[in-house]
Amino acid sequence: MSETGDRQEDAFARANEKARKKKAARDKILATKTIEKGLLIVHTGKGKGKSTAAFGLAARAIGNGMRVGIVQFVKGKWETGERAVLERFPDQVTIRTMGEGFTWETQDRARDIAAAERAWEVSKEMIDACRGDNPAYDMVILDELNIVLRYEHLDLEEVVSFLEGRPRDLHVVVTGRNAKDRLIEAADLVTEMTQIKHPFRAGVKAQKGIEF
Repeated sequence: MSETGDRQEDAFARANEKARKKKAARDKILATKTIEKGLLIVHTGKGKGKSTAAFGLAARAIGNGMRVGIVQFVKGKWETGERAVLERFPDQVTIRTMGEGFTWETQDRARDIAAAERAWEVSKEMIDACRGDNPAYDMVILDELNIVLRYEHLDLEEVVSFLEGRPRDLHVVVTGRNAKDRLIEAADLVTEMTQIKHPFRAGVKAQKGIEF
């Protein structure tokens, strides 16, 4: 074998040994992770993709034979592609579109608060339906709940305390920018979407298949 070939073979051997050690270390770490429980997941931040990520989780859950309940706190009037897809799985998905648009669209705080309260009651009913031996859902998505909490349309402590007392095996996903610190502290998994660049700033309007 040529000198170049020898060097390449040595490089491959070192790379393989490095990979073997990394896998052994990874397997050792994974062996310590034994807890299985429902997670409180928060998607927040100014970047695009918070609800999109949540509906991606819904699709993954459906693929695993799980049942999903969805409450939309704000986007009730919007016709969205993800809703059209999820509605094709009526045996696994329940969607309640309770919102009436963003507060700057309704320009009626009392109406916004009433809509938020109705959506929260439905959310609690969904979560309560997961108690006992025959839970109605494996995952509940509270889309844009962070928005109504930001504007104080609901009592933050009541909401977080109820979510903390959710059934042990139930996953709950909360979306919306400006998540409150109290909710972040209570969550098991928090992801912040960071906006680097957005076409809206260049005059591009919301487009089918991208924003809705």
